[in-house]
Amino acid sequence: MNRILIIDDDDQLRRSFKKLLSEEGYFVKEAPSGEAGLKLIRANPPDIVVLDMRLPGMSGFEAFNSIHAMDPKLPVIIMTAYGTTETAIEATKMGAFDYILKPFDIPDMLVTIGQALESARFMRLPVDIDAAPDRIFGEAIIGRSSPMQDIYKAIGRVSPTDATVLIRGESGTGKELVARAIYQHSLRSDKPFLVINCVAIPENLLESELFGYERGAFTGASHRRVGKIEQANHGTVFLDEIGDMPASIQAKILRLLQEKSIERLGGREAIPVDVRIIAATNRDLETALAESRFREDLYYRLKVVTIGLPPLRDRAGDIPLLIDYFLPRFAREIGINNPGMTEEARKEFLNYLWPGNVRELANVLQKVLIFNRGAPIGVEEVKNTISGRIVSRDKLEEGIDKEIRQWIREELSSRGHENVFDSCTERFASILIREALNITGGNRTQAAKLLGLSRPTLHSKIEKYNIRLETLVKED
Repeated sequence: MNRILIIDDDDQLRRSFKKLLSEEGYFVKEAPSGEAGLKLIRANPPDIVVLDMRLPGMSGFEAFNSIHAMDPKLPVIIMTAYGTTETAIEATKMGAFDYILKPFDIPDMLVTIGQALESARFMRLPVDIDAAPDRIFGEAIIGRSSPMQDIYKAIGRVSPTDATVLIRGESGTGKELVARAIYQHSLRSDKPFLVINCVAIPENLLESELFGYERGAFTGASHRRVGKIEQANHGTVFLDEIGDMPASIQAKILRLLQEKSIERLGGREAIPVDVRIIAATNRDLETALAESRFREDLYYRLKVVTIGLPPLRDRAGDIPLLIDYFLPRFAREIGINNPGMTEEARKEFLNYLWPGNVRELANVLQKVLIFNRGAPIGVEEVKNTISGRIVSRDKLEEGIDKEIRQWIREELSSRGHENVFDSCTERFASILIREALNITGGNRTQAAKLLGLSRPTLHSKIEKYNIRLETLVKED
């Protein structure tokens, strides 16, 4: 369970905040002062700290400096009133994860907490390389095939340098794990590691997220904000899906790589930053270059070192190792004993081409385990799960697609109105979330993993669609 420490002298806020976060599944401790908070951190370090800037005795800024000196990898979210924003900005530039203005919006705060916890996991949870399954204590890059041996050598050679790295490979091949392994074996491993998904953030927000903005830069910019790249000064930034980055932002990334400086949105001052860039993409950048969708100068700046991850179909000999890694891990997460797998079932795994690569294999194992009855996983369980995935794709095109189209036509003709798009989208989203909760027996953490959502995001959608867990159909 993720542990959060709240340091604030407002008793009512601490109690309310603790209740809210406890309901979200977090283990929460609280402290009324910086001194008390530091004592708790020394005794039992939390995963993240939420720190108010105005405190009795030791100031919030002094408390942050002490926390940061004690553990530079401990994410600290600062709460600040408008009048202390500049102090919060200075703390952020010195390594604080982010800052939130009081009074804060609860959904926004939950999102920031989720991001901070994810960042803490990236920095702390080790990525083992080529370790035996029974000796892996965190996450791991699994494989002993020749292509994977080349990957391990590349990680070992590039990690101690400050060279920019471009990681290429199909979806699900493990690009993020390689980026984290490079960071954890680098000379910057005690500094921040921030992940930016260039697809997940809307284009109109990505620039301000990366580079920050000055007060008055746009409507609603009521104060200066430090961007992620400036926050990661002296550390590492992982730009995932960089092949989808808008052209306007590509130019600013190029300047960062060339001049080691950035400009905040709406600002004129060149701000020096020292960050290492690791980028990843599943796109064909050469085609993007030919179609003028990706800058040629940025392309050559990024590929100082290129690491190409092989698809799973090209290293099928690693599949047994992956099975032996994921089975006990998922069994522990679900809370069951590892049932093992028959040899016939293993052969079925070897016969499948795995278009979704390692991620798809992991998802199949997780689904098989969820419905397992305790006996070793058999060939029929695997066939049904894998063939079900293939058939479902065909049916989506041939059968289910037709039914959905017919239903949409009826909706448009019978009750078409300006909100029909939102109402249909919300209905499908509600069904998807209900089914994920059904499959996991109402376990929100597991459902969020199945859906690829953060737990706070799933919680907000459950509330939005008024989904009540007691009304869910239970699987036999």
